Amino acid sequence: MRAMLSGLVVAALVFAAVPAHAGEPGPSGLGDPYYPGAGNGGYDVKHYDVHLEYDPATDVVSGYTTVLLTTTRELSGVYFDFALPVRWTKVDGREGGFAQHHKELLVGTGGDVPAGTNVFVTVGYSVSPSDTHADVPVTMWKRTPDGALAIAAPSMSPWWYPSNDHPSDKATYDVAITVPAGVEAISNGELLGTYPQNDGRVTWGWYSGTPQTTYATFLAIGQFDLRRSTTADGKPVLNAYSTALSGTAAQQSVERTPEVVRFLEGKFGAYPMADLGGLVTPYTSSSLETQTRPSYPAWVFRNGPNTYVVAHEMAHQWFGNSVSMSRWSDIWLSEGFATYAEWLWSEANGEGTARELANWTYNYYAADHEVWDVAVADPTPQYQYGAAVHERGALALQALRTEVGDAVFFRTLRTWAERKARGNGTSAEFAALAEEVAGRDLDTLFRTWVFSAGKPVVMTAAAATAEPVSFRQIHRR
Repeated sequence: MRAMLSGLVVAALVFAAVPAHAGEPGPSGLGDPYYPGAGNGGYDVKHYDVHLEYDPATDVVSGYTTVLLTTTRELSGVYFDFALPVRWTKVDGREGGFAQHHKELLVGTGGDVPAGTNVFVTVGYSVSPSDTHADVPVTMWKRTPDGALAIAAPSMSPWWYPSNDHPSDKATYDVAITVPAGVEAISNGELLGTYPQNDGRVTWGWYSGTPQTTYATFLAIGQFDLRRSTTADGKPVLNAYSTALSGTAAQQSVERTPEVVRFLEGKFGAYPMADLGGLVTPYTSSSLETQTRPSYPAWVFRNGPNTYVVAHEMAHQWFGNSVSMSRWSDIWLSEGFATYAEWLWSEANGEGTARELANWTYNYYAADHEVWDVAVADPTPQYQYGAAVHERGALALQALRTEVGDAVFFRTLRTWAERKARGNGTSAEFAALAEEVAGRDLDTLFRTWVFSAGKPVVMTAAAATAEPVSFRQIHRR
């Protein structure tokens, strides 16, 4: 049966063997207001085991992914977010029926599965992800001159492995990628090893033992210079630099990652991951907090070393990766916190205090600028990656710091990072925690800076006369 058949006809064909009394499949979307079709209901993913082969010459990905999930309700089938044509599926080792339509894959379980049951679902596929498929006209997979990249947000996984593609469902990962000898295959977490195959190819094995969101899971295949070291407390560091890079600014910046992490630990508490590092390539357009090993585009180092971007992306390991948003409207809990980490790094390096940067930023945006048109806690999909989240989120944190003082402020950040580690949080939960730590009501502050649109009337007493400072972020405007 052809893998790309879709719609009601396919459902009737592939589920003909399912008894008429079977229960319903889980929902094909979680109903996130920003991306209602993202994710799937009825189960919780525990682990992804991705086994793929890739040939840069043909851009063909072949292999399978096994998803270990636990049902949260009785199910007769499970949905995954997956855009590539499927060849076969198995449930607990038995062949099963499936149906695909656009980016949704429905796998039948062969009967009703009670809530609380562990289920292994395996999906096999072989395709060039960068091809335009009739059913899915857009692809996020990026073929490069020497390989391919699967690095993007808010959604990337459907173009290389089936998943529950929403930050509310995090899981651990094993990723094994077989490529021709002499080609590197980089992903998150610990490099377990490289394993030569009988046909001259090499398998790269990676393991991520800290639960991770789908959008923070990445794959980079090509020609990379790998540099490995160990932090003072024994954590492995692996940095990967595309051989297409010119100059040394990227290396001079990313090699300082352990130093940046030590600084951030002093503000946020112990580093929440087992590994760290970075990946730099000229073939991406923006930085991304891919877990343990952020991805940096070459252009962020075009004017020389830039440790601010390193501070930003490594701060995400606490805020965004360890503590992830519960829904996409909460993205300021990731991006606003990471931007504030840049301000803290600037403060520590004598290039403008967080207060000075906040005052300058407050003055930079006039009251009628669109950046104030939405609430920080609900920026809408249009502004979720813009200044309305990044800089206004940082402004909200500076307002909190000014209100409660340094001791309470940093205790709040550390408590948030510790209590919510490996999980998810909401804006309302952060506001409640801030009030708990401060021991007083902060409703007016959070209503003004986080939950309402519009430019607050006053930033600080010094805001009206604030002068631009020398922070690199301001120079990038």
